[in-house]
Amino acid sequence: MLLKLAFAGAVGYGIYKYATRHHAAEPAAFAPGEAAGTRTGQVRTAGPKGMRSDPPQWDRVDEASDESFPASDPPAVNRFT
Repeated sequence: MLLKLAFAGAVGYGIYKYATRHHAAEPAAFAPGEAAGTRTGQVRTAGPKGMRSDPPQWDRVDEASDESFPASDPPAVNRFT
């Protein structure tokens, strides 16, 4: 009986350690290897090269919008010119 209890405790501890492990992963918005900066100043490089995954489409409006973030004004380019 004591052996079964010890085994159950070991299994429970293993599951706990597995569930609470910490990853040293990079933030989701950053490309691999790109520094994240401080907690209050995390800024990635503008454009698809600074993103973790490539967008399916990317044009000059997307580029201008990405470069102006987090400004409140929209970019000066549009898709119709």
